[in-house]
Amino acid sequence: MLRNLLRFHQIAQRTISTASRRHFENKVPEKQKLFQEDNGIPVHLKGGVADALLYRATMVLTVGGTAYAIYELAKASFPKKQD
Repeated sequence: MLRNLLRFHQIAQRTISTASRRHFENKVPEKQKLFQEDNGIPVHLKGGVADALLYRATMVLTVGGTAYAIYELAKASFPKKQD
């Protein structure tokens, strides 16, 4: 049992240590330049089209949710008459 555990440990260690590592390009300086530009655009919209779509979707859901909550509160405050 102990031999099998040690063998598994060696195999696992070999597999992890020899796994190919992906090399990613560092894009942080590019993003810093983009977000630090003084071009009058709010920082939450500087990411491009995806940020604009997410912002608009968030605003629509927020306004819609608020309107629905007010509607439900108004509906609950005036109960139906019972016949």
